[in-house]
Amino acid sequence: MSSNSSLPTNPSQPPKALIIALKKVLRPLVRLLLSFQITLPYLIELLKEIYVDVAEKDFRLDDKKQTDTRISLLTGVHRKDTRRLRSQEKYNEQSPPAVSVGVQLVSRWISDQSYLNTEGKPRPLALKVAPNSEEPGFEHLVQSVCKQDMRARVVLDEWLRLGIANVSDDNWVELNTHAFIPSSGLEEKAFYLGMNISDHLEAASQNLLENKPPFLERCVYYDGLNDQAIKELKTDAEEQGMALLKALNKKAQALKAQDQNPNKENQHEETKKPLQRMNFGLYFFSQPGETSDKDQ
Repeated sequence: MSSNSSLPTNPSQPPKALIIALKKVLRPLVRLLLSFQITLPYLIELLKEIYVDVAEKDFRLDDKKQTDTRISLLTGVHRKDTRRLRSQEKYNEQSPPAVSVGVQLVSRWISDQSYLNTEGKPRPLALKVAPNSEEPGFEHLVQSVCKQDMRARVVLDEWLRLGIANVSDDNWVELNTHAFIPSSGLEEKAFYLGMNISDHLEAASQNLLENKPPFLERCVYYDGLNDQAIKELKTDAEEQGMALLKALNKKAQALKAQDQNPNKENQHEETKKPLQRMNFGLYFFSQPGETSDKDQ
């Protein structure tokens, strides 16, 4: 991938509007870093690694080998550090096992008709069902995704730790959320922080660079709202947003199953094309606004 032609012609003088935007982006990030005692020297070393990695992968020249000297010139990272960072072992950025399995299980639970009630909502599942029962239970759900690789009890214990599900006194498993969003578990929540913020920022960045076609990135913004208005809007955002996410999840499940159908026409031609991933998310945020002089 070569550098985009819409980049500023004079990198030493970045657009003022971009600097203002970067300060807004970095402020909550710095607040998070300080909460975990991540200091500026540590962040600088991390930034060096990322600068070198991005320059190496995304700013190559056609038919030319990427060198330490060119990367150092592009990034401002000293050539000695560039050489060291290019040769060091990379972190494993794969999702935690609880996430990769959990996402598939929750997605099936909220979309497969076998696990829904008459209102189309995920119903409680018996932890264990009788062998002759026609009602699929929690074990059936786990086996439908994990086959024989993971026991239902292991999954349930992890979900109880993360706050994804709860178990009633008579051993019925209830889903606490319509998405795999852990209420606890730092590793799992940090994974979603990285994936969701990264993808949102990537979409916004590509749009800023005017890559075509643009990615969907829209918001509804209002200030001057009272607490009751915020409460009502938050409730509507959660209910209507979850309805949209569930609909997209159901369609994505069906489309993926259709692609994996061995009897599908043109299956050979389709397998030649690289597979893609997608991410569509929602967020809601509110905080007290600054009072201007005219409001006093």
